[in-house]
Amino acid sequence: MLKKIKRILAVLFSFATISSLFAGCASNEKPTDSSSAKVAILQYMPHSSLDNCTQGIKNILDEKGISYDVQIGSSGSADTDCQSYAEQMVSGGYNLIIAVATPAALSAYSAVQNAASNIPVVFCAVSDPVSAGLVQSLEKPGNNCTGTADAIDIAGQIKLIKQLQPELKNLGVIYTTSEANSVSQLKTLQSECDSAGINLVPMGITEASELASVSASLVSKVDAITNLTDNNVVDNMGVVMEQANAAGIPIYGSEIEQVKKGCLASASIDYVALGEKTGNIAVDILNGASAASYPVVTVMDSFLVINSDTAAKLGITIPDELKDVETVTTSAD
Repeated sequence: MLKKIKRILAVLFSFATISSLFAGCASNEKPTDSSSAKVAILQYMPHSSLDNCTQGIKNILDEKGISYDVQIGSSGSADTDCQSYAEQMVSGGYNLIIAVATPAALSAYSAVQNAASNIPVVFCAVSDPVSAGLVQSLEKPGNNCTGTADAIDIAGQIKLIKQLQPELKNLGVIYTTSEANSVSQLKTLQSECDSAGINLVPMGITEASELASVSASLVSKVDAITNLTDNNVVDNMGVVMEQANAAGIPIYGSEIEQVKKGCLASASIDYVALGEKTGNIAVDILNGASAASYPVVTVMDSFLVINSDTAAKLGITIPDELKDVETVTTSAD
């Protein structure tokens, strides 16, 4: 009888132990609702590409009912602003920081490291997170940091340029020497131009104030200009476009919003969709996934877009093989 009672007690104890383990697992999960999660979004500066990324992120967080605050660095002092905002976010009781663009991600990551905090950082639109030092590898980030990489379709862009300007020999590009994403993309662009028999003419800047003089010099040396996802250049596209228009040469944008503003064409990434992928990663991590082991999602798909107004103005005929691609006209703003 005593042995029977002991067996019953042992079974009951086993059930109790298993139940407590499951209860412990459940208690570690973070429900995605506004009462239990608070997210900070740090956007490097205000321009259309990054605005679209942030909109995509907000789409997902709104859908899941997760509360968030957004801080955006100003065009003239984005680096200083982002570092200050990031430090405030680390001490502000947030569960997670989403950083849009490489410089913002570096600010957020360094602020977390300096404070010895365990707040995860999820980045968006970082072209080369390994070279930037945000992750140890794309497959296994290793750090408490992961996100999305915007691998712009440089090969597709060069093919598009050759289709629209078959006789093109010299292609210009302006990049910020301190932007890790631009330096990384420049290497790929050089390789693609070499393969296509195009002479690449790169010109570096250290700050946006140099754009007017650099672009004035560049347009006299090239048949066209192409853009990387360089934040200084994209944010001040009007300065470059003014010089290019005066010289009668086309600019190829790195995404559709630049084409809407007057660039000739682009093999474009959908940055709203990129933001939505980033938002979904953030949701997974809020639900218990580890940022250190969550692989970086690289988005490489692109679509072609041509500005018909700009093509007509430059006297460029759209070839038959591009007749079915998306076309836009120059927007009023």
